[in-house]
Amino acid sequence: MTTQAIEALKDMSHAELCPLWIETFKTQPPKRLSASLMRRILAYELQARASRRFSKRDVKKLIKLAQGDARPSAPGLVAGGRLIREWNGVAHEVEVLEKGFSWRGQTYRSLSAIAQAITGTRWSGPRFFGICSREASA
Repeated sequence: MTTQAIEALKDMSHAELCPLWIETFKTQPPKRLSASLMRRILAYELQARASRRFSKRDVKKLIKLAQGDARPSAPGLVAGGRLIREWNGVAHEVEVLEKGFSWRGQTYRSLSAIAQAITGTRWSGPRFFGICSREASA
């Protein structure tokens, strides 16, 4: 049953997920919670309830997310996504793959390797592409 319920989440829109969220958590979903994150949280909850195992840490995180008090520290990179960075007047486009990244027809294991190839110096790849703030990468 749990596998079928989780599979059903994949095709649900944000509007369809909201009533399920309310039924599951007995509260309205946070206003800015994306459908993608909502699916992940609901899938986790379905799995956790099926296995009846909750870590205290995970319960606290889920409660904070459900109340809208917590936000992810960095956006998740999804396969098929694109990162664009202009460097010295040239736009560089990187595609996010299931495992790694593609830039100019080559596959790289990390964004940092691509940032180094672009600039010629060592960079934090996430910082170079603007995925995390200066404070988070320091």
